[in-house]
Amino acid sequence: MLKVTDLTLKTKSDKKIIVDKANLEIGKNEIHCLLGKNGSGKTSLAYALMGINLSLIESGEIVFLGKNITKKKIHKRAKLGLTLAFQEPARFEGLSVKDFLLAGNKRKARKNIENTLKILDLDETILNRKIDDKLSGGERKRIELASVVLMEPKLMILDEPDASLDIIVYNELYDLLLKIKKQLKCSILLITHREEAGLIADKATLIDQGKTITSGKFRAVMLEYCRRSNAKKKCMAGRKARNK
Repeated sequence: MLKVTDLTLKTKSDKKIIVDKANLEIGKNEIHCLLGKNGSGKTSLAYALMGINLSLIESGEIVFLGKNITKKKIHKRAKLGLTLAFQEPARFEGLSVKDFLLAGNKRKARKNIENTLKILDLDETILNRKIDDKLSGGERKRIELASVVLMEPKLMILDEPDASLDIIVYNELYDLLLKIKKQLKCSILLITHREEAGLIADKATLIDQGKTITSGKFRAVMLEYCRRSNAKKKCMAGRKARNK
């Protein structure tokens, strides 16, 4: 579905390398985790896939569904079925949930909205609620995902959607991602730090200092991530806790 070959990103001012000949492959109907420490280039790579800051692309190639999209603009990538959900999405406090969902999907029929709410396990009554601090963190996350699902993407890029969520909520999130993949028959690129993501991941890729270190089965890639992050004990502790 997606193939990134030797992609290099550099800042325009001082030509500092942000992503260094990165390689990434995502198959159809696959949940692929992108792992890496803070500042490793994960978000920069995700933005490049979506066509944000095209001027940073120094070299390399991005092919999506057999088409070279390296130089295509954001709206053209979106039409092909690429969607990016930011780690910190724009807040529209006071806007109704219904208006929020329709903001980028005005042509969607009522039936589409109803089906989307079912996928995210949301009751229709939430459409009349306001986006404010009365919504729980889990409700906000489901609403954000609903806005992405409504676009019916072929590949969803999710930038750390599990950040700042407690253990109960992010376990619910992972269940929702499996459900989304099944219902939409789409692929998901999940940028995360959490070892628990291995419960749903088909494959993973590790990047460090902008370079692709390894790709393959999640467990092997996560162990390498832990080794490089000096967090092996923490990772092993998390695994033992889940096995109890």
